[in-house]
Amino acid sequence: MTSRRRVLRVRDGVHTTRPDTLTVEEPLEIRVGGQALSVTMRTPGDDFDLAAGFLVGEGVVRAPADIRAIRYCAGATADGGNTYNVLDVVLADGVAPPDASVARNFYTTSSCGLCGKASLDAVRTTVTWPVAADPFATDPAALAGLPDELRAAQRVFDRTGGLHAAGLFDADGKLLCLREDVGRHNAVDKVVGWATRAGNLPLAGTALMVSGRASFELVQKAVLAGIPLLAAVSAPSSLAVDLAAELGLTLVGFLRGTSMNVYTRPDRLGLQPS
Repeated sequence: MTSRRRVLRVRDGVHTTRPDTLTVEEPLEIRVGGQALSVTMRTPGDDFDLAAGFLVGEGVVRAPADIRAIRYCAGATADGGNTYNVLDVVLADGVAPPDASVARNFYTTSSCGLCGKASLDAVRTTVTWPVAADPFATDPAALAGLPDELRAAQRVFDRTGGLHAAGLFDADGKLLCLREDVGRHNAVDKVVGWATRAGNLPLAGTALMVSGRASFELVQKAVLAGIPLLAAVSAPSSLAVDLAAELGLTLVGFLRGTSMNVYTRPDRLGLQPS
């Protein structure tokens, strides 16, 4: 979703007024069974996928049957209107809601995440599909093409220059799904949510490519969706590398053309440390 605004453009001392296309950013409140869970700043669109993917990343949802319904909440405004910025997820009977003691009831930005030993322990105990034994194999040449494939598929980025992207690829570098958002975490949630609602979890034998850096939370989301390889165009954090190493995820950073840093499990690329 985009919006148009007038902007004063200055080039070489000459200024002109012209329209500019901006990425829309609005809050989305995610509720589970009517109880508020999180508020995230996102680009409207694919909101149901975002909510489903978020709950996969929280270890709550593992299959489409775990979700009975997702709906926008009417009456979200004082006059009873619908802002389409509040979602309620109704879980199926027998699916445990998020634990109130660990539920993240806070305002979420694109730079936030979990950290520390408690977070590592939480991910370790909620993994449904261990990725360490996934026989996924590719090669550096196939990975080298992912950033260009990702960029070429970013339709809204072409118009605004202001969006992150997450793309799901097979071992041959074929793009399976792409989502854009102002937040990297949201883009990944939308991809995972798409796969969840289509009944494609776990995402064994796939690679996730993200714009920007690879944070702990992105590694967490990949592992909980059963994705064995995560690649990013920028750097990973130390905690992201720690989690990837512990759980057997292949983590690649600074993927730019034929140049890349492989931080964990290089064997999936047919490589061995020298």
